Amino acid sequence: MLKVSFIYLGLPLLFSTCLFPLCSVTARMPPTQAESVIKNIIREIGQECAAHGEIVSETLVAFMVKAVVLDPSNGFNTDRTLIKGDVQKLVKLCVTRLLDSKNPSLDTIKMQVYFDMNYTSREEFLEEHHRVVESRLSSVSREITDSRACVREELESLYRKIVSYVLLRSGLGSPTDIKTVREATAALQSVFPQAELGTFLTLSKKDKERQLKELTMIVTGIRLFNRDCGKGGEGIDDLPAILQEAIPATTQHIDSQLEVVQDQAYRYTAILEKAVKNPLLSRELQPYMLKEALYNVRQYEIFLQIILSDIITCAQEVELMIKQLGAQLEQLKFTVKSKTAVPTSQVLPIFIALSNLWTSFQDETVLISILSNLTTHLEPFLGTHELFFPEKMMQALLDGVTVKTDVCRMKEHIEERVNLADFRKLEWLFPETTANFDKLLIQYRGFCAYTFATTDGLLLPGNPAVGILKYKEKYYTFNTRDAAYSFAENPENYIDKIREKAKKNAELIQLLELHQQFETLIPYSQANLRRKVTHSVQTDLSHMRRENCSQVYPSKDASTQSMREGGSSRVPRPQIYIAGFRGGHTKTTYEVKVNLTRAIDET
Repeated sequence: MLKVSFIYLGLPLLFSTCLFPLCSVTARMPPTQAESVIKNIIREIGQECAAHGEIVSETLVAFMVKAVVLDPSNGFNTDRTLIKGDVQKLVKLCVTRLLDSKNPSLDTIKMQVYFDMNYTSREEFLEEHHRVVESRLSSVSREITDSRACVREELESLYRKIVSYVLLRSGLGSPTDIKTVREATAALQSVFPQAELGTFLTLSKKDKERQLKELTMIVTGIRLFNRDCGKGGEGIDDLPAILQEAIPATTQHIDSQLEVVQDQAYRYTAILEKAVKNPLLSRELQPYMLKEALYNVRQYEIFLQIILSDIITCAQEVELMIKQLGAQLEQLKFTVKSKTAVPTSQVLPIFIALSNLWTSFQDETVLISILSNLTTHLEPFLGTHELFFPEKMMQALLDGVTVKTDVCRMKEHIEERVNLADFRKLEWLFPETTANFDKLLIQYRGFCAYTFATTDGLLLPGNPAVGILKYKEKYYTFNTRDAAYSFAENPENYIDKIREKAKKNAELIQLLELHQQFETLIPYSQANLRRKVTHSVQTDLSHMRRENCSQVYPSKDASTQSMREGGSSRVPRPQIYIAGFRGGHTKTTYEVKVNLTRAIDET
C-alpha cells in the first residue's frame, strides 16, 4: 500500500513524519512525485479559494490540509490509500473551512501562521537584517574594489564613492545631502586623505573591503564625537532619545492590549465554567464556538507576551548602551581635551567602539519597529468577537457568575499542596526544593491538564504552588490539588484525551505546544525560514520564527506577568513605527514616526 510522506519542501511549515496516502497508485512513488501530488492539492485548494474571492497563502493551506486530515470526524483513514474521491473530499473540506469567515478557529490558525512567518529570535533577525544590509551595499562596494582609477578625475570619483559607501553603511545621513557629504568627507580626509588612494588600489579585494569597513567605523565615531561636541552631526538622528520615547509607548500599548484580551479570556472562561455544570447551557452555547473564541484570545495573549518580553529585553539593552555611550564619549573628551593632535592609537579604538555602539542602537531601533508592527498586524486575527458575543448577550450569560482573573484563581488554592506521602512512585516538584523552578518547561503552556481533558477543552491556568508533576521527563501543572491527584492516577488517559481534542481543533497543536506529540509540525528550533523571509526582511523587515516557552503563571518580574488583577477599558491603538536608519538614496534619512496611529485595516 502506498504511503506518501507529507513533506512540502517549499513551505515554511514542514510536515515531516506524519505519513498518509494521497493517491490511488499502488506502486511506491518517488519523493519528488509525492511532493508534486501534495503541491497540486495545495494549489487546487488555493485556486478554489481565489475563485471565491479569498486569497490564501500556501502555508495556511498546508496547515489546513493537516487540520482536516487529523480531525477524526472527517473520516480520513490513514491505513488505506486515498482514492480520487477522497482527494476531492479533502479539497472541498479545506476550501469550506478556509472560506468560513465567522470561525474563531480559522482566525487563530491564521494568527499562528502569520506569527510563525514573521517572528524570530533577536539573534536570528539581526543576523538576517545585517545580511540584507550587506547585500544592499555589495554593488557600491564592488564598484570601489574593482576600480582601476588612474587619472585625477577617476581618483576623485572613486573618493566620492568611498564617501557614499561610508554614509550608506553607517546610516548616518544621505549621500545626496550636501551638508552631510561635506561633513563625512572632512572626517574621512582626516584619517584617509585622497593621496592614499594609490596605496588602497594596490590592496587585494578582501583587504579593500576590510579597510572600507574600518574607515566607515572611524568616520562614524568621529562624526558622533563631533555631534556630541556640538560641531557636527548633520543627518544623525538622536537614537537614544527616540528609543527612550518609543519603548515606553510600545510597552504601554501592549499592556493595554493585554488588559483587554485578558478581560475577554476571563469572561469566556467564567461562562464556560458555568456551562460545564449546566449541560443544557452547554448545548445552547455549542453553535457559538465560545471555546474556540477562548483559544483565540489566549493565543493572542501568548503572542503579546512573547513580543513584550522581547521589548523588555530591548529596553534593558538600551539602558546599558546609553551608559556605555556616555562613558565612551567622556573617555574620548578626556583623551582629546584641547590637543590639536592625538596619536591615532589612542583615539581610533574609541571611535570604532562608538561606531559599534551606534550600530547596536540602530539594531534596537529596527527591532522595536518590527515588534510594534507585528503587534499591530496580529490584532485583526482576533476576529469578530463582538459580533458573536455582543455585550448584552455576555451580560446575560454572566448573570450570577463571578469573573475571576488568573491570579485570583491561583490565590484561591494557594494553600493546597500535594502530599508527597500519597505518591511513592511519582515525582512532585515544589519551589523551595527545586532549582530554577520558575524556568521549568510546563506542558500545555502551563494550563491545567486535568481540567482540559475532563471538560472537553476548557483552559484554566495551572498553579505551580500546588506541585508540579514530573512524568516521563515532562512537567504538568494543575489548578487544584484534587485535579493533580486525579491526573496522577492515570496520566496516560488524560494525555490521550488532550491529544484527541487537539485533532478536532488543530489550533491547539501550537497553542498548547503539542508538536512533539503529533510529530506533524517540525519544532521551531529545527525550522529554517531564511529563504522564505528574505523578501519580507528587505521590504517590511518581517522575520522568522523561534521556539518560545511562554507560561501562563506569573513570573517573578512583575513587568512581564501574563495575568493581572482588575478590569480594563478600550484604548486607542497607536502604531509605533521607526524605520530607515541605514540611510538611503534620498536627500534626507527616512522619517522617524513615533506614536503613529493607523487604521487597523491598513497594511
